[in-house]
Amino acid sequence: MKPRTIVDHGEIIIPDPSIAHLLFSTTMFAWVFAILRVYVGWQWVEAGLHKVADPKWVQTGEALQGFWLNAVKISDTGRATVAFDWYRSFLQFMLDTNAYTWFAKLVAYGELVLGIALIVGAFVGVAAFLTGFMNWNFIMAGSASTNGMLFALSVLLILAWKVAGYYGVDYYLLRYVGVPWKPQTQPLLSSTARATGD
Repeated sequence: MKPRTIVDHGEIIIPDPSIAHLLFSTTMFAWVFAILRVYVGWQWVEAGLHKVADPKWVQTGEALQGFWLNAVKISDTGRATVAFDWYRSFLQFMLDTNAYTWFAKLVAYGELVLGIALIVGAFVGVAAFLTGFMNWNFIMAGSASTNGMLFALSVLLILAWKVAGYYGVDYYLLRYVGVPWKPQTQPLLSSTARATGD
């Protein structure tokens, strides 16, 4: 049986493959994503708590300054920690403008808040995107550590944004932004819709 392309109100809707629908559009595996998001969230809460308790992060920004200085440094062999010149130039600009004095606070409190959001399951898709973006930046600046694994888990949570917070605050929040968790009572095709294929 060929997948159907559904045309409704001038829009073409391409249905998800069965496995993607099962994983990311039903609540059958919501418990798995709940475990993943709590794990990822706890990693960020731990990192954030460490930073907000450190004056070098939330007062002077010295910790972030040191991280950036190490990233832009050119070794004796002429190689930089940062592989991409445009990203190295961005970090150098942030150093030259003393942005670490305020950006370090943003990193510290951002890690804490986003970690809490993931743990309680509030706007999981957005929180996972932002934590994944932080992982990406750490990797771009030359820090591997756990960032690769956390980035991969964040991508999974982004894909599962509709169901990852089912056992969490999103169960209530997403009702108000257009993603209610209730059985579909309307037929998929309206009287004006057309289906092509078998």
